[in-house]
Order: sequence, then structure tokens, then C-alpha cells
Amino acid sequence: MADRGKRYTEAAGKIGESMATEVVDALTRVKESASAKFDETVDVAIRLGVDPRHGDQMVRGTTSLPHGTGKVRRVAVFAKGEKAQQATDAGADVVGAEDLVAQIQGGWREFDILVATPDMMPIVGKLGRTLGPRMPNPKAGTVTMEVDKVIRDIKSAARVEYRVDKAGIIHMAIGKVSFTVEQLTENLAALIGALLKARPTAAKGRYLKNIYVSSTMGPSVEMDAAKVQAIAEKV
Repeated sequence: MADRGKRYTEAAGKIGESMATEVVDALTRVKESASAKFDETVDVAIRLGVDPRHGDQMVRGTTSLPHGTGKVRRVAVFAKGEKAQQATDAGADVVGAEDLVAQIQGGWREFDILVATPDMMPIVGKLGRTLGPRMPNPKAGTVTMEVDKVIRDIKSAARVEYRVDKAGIIHMAIGKVSFTVEQLTENLAALIGALLKARPTAAKGRYLKNIYVSSTMGPSVEMDAAKVQAIAEKV
């Protein structure tokens, strides 16, 4: 095992032994252990009781976090006419059609999220092999006629997309270390609530298996999954 840095070791010492803890306690430990000179992101890793190899157990969707993630994201939009103007007015970083497709085919990648109106998908489909999972997707809410609303949600960092990976884990930012414990708790509750609603009918047994929270540079803390679920169900 590679040696950990001094800062990480000191942070781990503040965290204490690994054990499932109460939500507020876990978030407090993560905030106190953060020692970087920048505002670290607070991330959660949620292991679900699903097998993503089966299509009927895939968990994917979008939700809104009440306090956003604290991240600024660059949005590129495929739209024409009135919808293109709406996208520009809503704060999209780049708006285009065939010209934007050509730009991306040429290697341009200065965006975090792509949004498209449904009528643009025939030309956007040419980018399928190039972009893969970064393509606009109806399930992710990024193929929509409400481009102005979606862009504002994305730019405010309130709108987040979740997707289970091959190991059955959801990785997501729920805020910054500078957020209060209450804000982080409310964001986490919103995310867990969305995951509970998105539970596949084919998923059997325990759904929320493990939940870990950590800062960008710090060690992780395991949360009591049952306590997290209870908080989410009250929202």
C-alpha cells in the first residue's frame, strides 16, 4: 500500500476509526478534517443493491439539490430560432446547431454539459460515438424544450445527474466544505430521496447498502445508511 501524505494522515486521525455514523456527525467530521487551501468538494459514494449489468436494474436520472453543489458548469446547447435565443438569455456558454456539431467533431470540448431540443437530435446523433455518455439524453433531462429552465438549473448547480456505475455505486458531489452541515444534510437528503424514487422494481433486498462521504483531499466516513434513508423519507 502506498504511503499516505502527512495532511491525509492528520485528517484521518481527526476522523477516527471507520464505522457507520450519524449523518450530522459524519458531515461534521468531514468538514473538520478538510485542510486544503481551496474550498474542497464534499462527495458521497452510495453503493446500491442493484446489478447494472441488467438493463432493468439501471439507476439513472436527475434531481435538484436545494443548495446546489457550489460548482460552476459550462453549458453548450443545440438549438435554433426562438429556443436558441432562450438558451442564450438563460446563460448558456455556447449555442449552435450544425456549426456546433462540426466544432465538437473537430475536437472542441470546452463544456461540462450538453443540452439539446428534441428537433436537434437527428444532427446531434452524429456525435454518439464521439461523446458516448456525454450525449444529451432524455432520461437525464438534457433533451428538452424547456432549455431556459434546464440551463438555469444547471448554471445554479442545483440540477445534478446521477448514474450508477458498473460496480453499483453512485458518485456525487453534494456541496463544498464551506457549506453548513445543515445545507449538506439537505442536499444529501434530496439526492437519497431521488434514488429511492428511482429504485428499480427488479432490485431485491437491501437497496441502500453503504454510504460514504469525504472531502476532495480527505479520508472517507461511512454513514449509517438507515439513518440517511430516514432523513430522506421525511423530506
